[in-house]
Amino acid sequence: MTRRAASADTREKDDGSGAVRRLAPHARRFLARRSGVLVRLALWSLAETGQAFLVGYGVARAVDQGFLAGDTRRGLLWLTVALVAVLLGAPVIRGVFAELAGLTEPLRDGLVRHAVDRSLGPAAAGGPGGTDRAAVSRLTNQVEIARDSFAGLVLTLRSFVFTAAGALLGLLSLHPSLLVVVLPPLSLGLGLFLVTLRPMAAAQRRALAADEALGDHAAQSRVALRDLTACGTGPAAARRGAELIEGAAAAARVLAGWAAVRTAALGVAGHLPVLALLLAVPWLRGRGVTAGALLGAFTYLVQSLLPALHTLMTALGAAGSRLLVVLDRIIGPERPERTRAAEPERAGGPGSVRAPAATRPEPALAAAPRPAPGAGGGAVTARATDAIPGPGDDAPDLGGRPVDRARTAAVELRSVTLSYGVRAEPVLDSLDLCVAPGEHLAVVGPSGIGKSTLTRLVAGTLAPSGGEVRVDGREVTGRPPAELAALRVLVPQEAYVFSSTLSDNLTYLRPGASRADLDAAVDALGLWPLVERLGGLDAPVRPAELSHGERQLVALTRAWVSPAPLLLLDEATCHLDPSAEARAEEALARRPGTLLVVAHRLSSAVRADRVLVLDGMDAVCGTHDEVLDRSPLYRDLTGHWQGGPARRR
Repeated sequence: MTRRAASADTREKDDGSGAVRRLAPHARRFLARRSGVLVRLALWSLAETGQAFLVGYGVARAVDQGFLAGDTRRGLLWLTVALVAVLLGAPVIRGVFAELAGLTEPLRDGLVRHAVDRSLGPAAAGGPGGTDRAAVSRLTNQVEIARDSFAGLVLTLRSFVFTAAGALLGLLSLHPSLLVVVLPPLSLGLGLFLVTLRPMAAAQRRALAADEALGDHAAQSRVALRDLTACGTGPAAARRGAELIEGAAAAARVLAGWAAVRTAALGVAGHLPVLALLLAVPWLRGRGVTAGALLGAFTYLVQSLLPALHTLMTALGAAGSRLLVVLDRIIGPERPERTRAAEPERAGGPGSVRAPAATRPEPALAAAPRPAPGAGGGAVTARATDAIPGPGDDAPDLGGRPVDRARTAAVELRSVTLSYGVRAEPVLDSLDLCVAPGEHLAVVGPSGIGKSTLTRLVAGTLAPSGGEVRVDGREVTGRPPAELAALRVLVPQEAYVFSSTLSDNLTYLRPGASRADLDAAVDALGLWPLVERLGGLDAPVRPAELSHGERQLVALTRAWVSPAPLLLLDEATCHLDPSAEARAEEALARRPGTLLVVAHRLSSAVRADRVLVLDGMDAVCGTHDEVLDRSPLYRDLTGHWQGGPARRR
């Protein structure tokens, strides 16, 4: 058994006593430093003891010494005493809450500091695994759970202790025989409840761990979704997800079983004392218990003792278990990182890719050496001669759009290298690429391989570590934003839509656009249904009320209206259905200018004039058929996109 498995097994068998032992020293130090707050809280709670005592005692004396004795005035006087005791509960509760803040807020601040220290330590050290993914949960959800659970636990525990003391003292003062009847069922229910605390805490811990494992698996699978599809490891990840779901369901069923036992304990403690007192009335009357004392005993049970016990058992069962589990996860020992089930294994073949690490901007693209002179079709860089043939060469078919070969290249990369650090492996290494004016280029490759990096380099928002990036013959690095905006439009995956009219959104990059231009753009991109739903082009737009797909359509229409000759779409159609995506890409391809698309569907690559494949070792560029023949990764991706093996045509 591995150390990780042994550790997990130990946690599974932990019934909660280990967590109590780990947390006890912290709890003692925390409470010892706040003895003044505890003393003031106890003084306010003593008033609650007096209140509980006077309510039942006043009712008993009102009956025995007042109404049954024929002295109505005395009876009303004792009822007034009971009423005043009830009304005095309001300032008592106010004082209790004022002192409670002196315990809960320092606890919250301390937990936040501990959570930050725990997450920053590994991140600063830069060790394996990167940052702590659970840090956000500990800083937000878990800290607030601990704070609220602690506050509720202090309130209910304090209320039960002092209220029960007042009620039991009142029962004793009325007649000792009342305690003989009430205490056994009360103790039985409370004891049954206490027996469930440890297994309930262990079940709560397992349920929380299963929920976290399932959430972590889902998050990692979402990040690596395209890689799982490309590598064929989706079924394995799905099976792992199904196992985690079944584990979470099993943990929830165990938790529900112990909750049922706890409900039974609550029923015993909450109802048996009243039933026992009713059944024992003849016996109690024979021992000299008066009618007023019996009524006072029922008042103690119904108004004070049983409500306090019910609140205590509910709080201990829910807030107490949550507090124990959450505190142990925040300030307890470090736990081994869970296995990254969503990460596909490297198969070793040319088309296999590894899921990207969550903490890096892009995984490194291996160095791509230049092809030797006379090398065949296995070139690892896209050369300028691949894009623009010489005067005597036949120009490739660009979907019926003539390409002026005498013009400057729309996009040109000359030995471009990019690294996210001096010693980091390059994401792009000595990449040469040339895109002709009016051409439609699709960029494909595994997630995190450098596709978005390439679009940012071309857009001029990211400077290369080496080499040169030119758009329309002009170097983009260091160029002012206004000049870059005239050269290109970058549409990212998360479309930007602002609160204003729809017309303002569409003309943002071309304020002087005419209404005819807007109508043509809306018609080309298929935006009319949204225009009609909103109430026209001059209708106000609230981004939060639009779907992801609608926001992407607005951004794509804005790009169509823009005068820039180069459009860069970085997963800009991922929220559209295939037909809407096809219509948008075809419309943008018909628009005068050059189109570069980061594709996530096979159809996007097939529609393009050429395809650039980035696979971590080679950068292969050519038509769809050419790349199918030259790139094993592209054949794998095409096969998975189509649901079967790719065929060379």
